[in-house]
Amino acid sequence: MSEFFEAIWYGEGIGDGGDLEEALQAFISVKPDDDDWIAACSADEATPHIDRFSSFDAYLDNADALETIPVTAQMIIDALSLLPS
Repeated sequence: MSEFFEAIWYGEGIGDGGDLEEALQAFISVKPDDDDWIAACSADEATPHIDRFSSFDAYLDNADALETIPVTAQMIIDALSLLPS
């Protein structure tokens, strides 16, 4: 079974993916109007992060995340730059 990742923004799940890059690309759903990811990620309580689960089934079963990966603005910018325009 492969790992599963959930993107979290302001404490809410905003998307997910089968790998870290795909989960980071989910942040497009909360893209700031001014494209200022540094300011958006620095906002109080934004705390962007990715929860890593052992599998999709573990995620569905509400298992605890194996790890919480802090997300930086640069990580989001880099992941979104890989999306087709």
